[in-house]
Amino acid sequence: MYRIKRILRRIFTPITIIFIPHTNKRPVRLKLPSIGIILLLLAWISFTAYILAVGVTTRQYYEIKKRLDFYKEQFNDLRTTIMTLKKEETRFKRLFSLETKEEILENLDTSDYGSIDIELLKKQIEKTMETVGEIKDYLRQQRDIYFATPIGMPVDKGYISSSFGWRKHPKNGKRLFHSGVDVAAWPGTPVRATADGIVSFAGWSGGSGKLVVIEHGFGYTTCYAHNRKIVVKVGQKVKRGDIIAYVGSTGNTTGPHVHYEVWVDKKPVNPKPFLRRKGAG
Repeated sequence: MYRIKRILRRIFTPITIIFIPHTNKRPVRLKLPSIGIILLLLAWISFTAYILAVGVTTRQYYEIKKRLDFYKEQFNDLRTTIMTLKKEETRFKRLFSLETKEEILENLDTSDYGSIDIELLKKQIEKTMETVGEIKDYLRQQRDIYFATPIGMPVDKGYISSSFGWRKHPKNGKRLFHSGVDVAAWPGTPVRATADGIVSFAGWSGGSGKLVVIEHGFGYTTCYAHNRKIVVKVGQKVKRGDIIAYVGSTGNTTGPHVHYEVWVDKKPVNPKPFLRRKGAG
């Protein structure tokens, strides 16, 4: 009890901050408790991190928009080229529909208006086809990244009973790092993959009980622990929303739930931002 009082006294001990102006004005003294300064510092760090995250997201948005605008311009050029080709095709069809040589020569337009530089056209078409290939590759990559990114909750109608980060273990009371989130749900509730991928582990894993691990590519991995029953096998391809197991309480648990982890580049990260996106079911 005495130790707690000492800690509280130290936390609320006031600290005086003095602002000394360069003029002849009197210094300004500001008294704040230690805990107040710590909270202000934490708030400033959190706000700075938020501003940086928003800045990165905005920058990525404008980069993608710039690229899409470029592709749009290329498609417009291709559309113009196709319209020119169709116009010339119509002229040639009309010309060759004439029966005699004299009629053809009389109706032949030798002016440069509307004429086509075949070599230039070939180069334009080659350039356009390269651009189309780049667009396809880019869109294919973006599509693959989207389907490889974990999205939504692993179970329907579940709720988070334990968050990511440091916590007291519910059984032994020790302070341990919780590398995922616990999603409580009724026993037997379907557990669904939150992204496309390949099952890399499906079986018993000590305190994790019946565990499923899925590799999604692009550095993403998800883990689903404490299942009652597993319905996938190692090497099996799964899609987002596919049932991979059923909720249970196998391994070291205090009740039925799914311990859900998201790994990025072989490191566990907080799944919360991924849970906020569109549901997996």
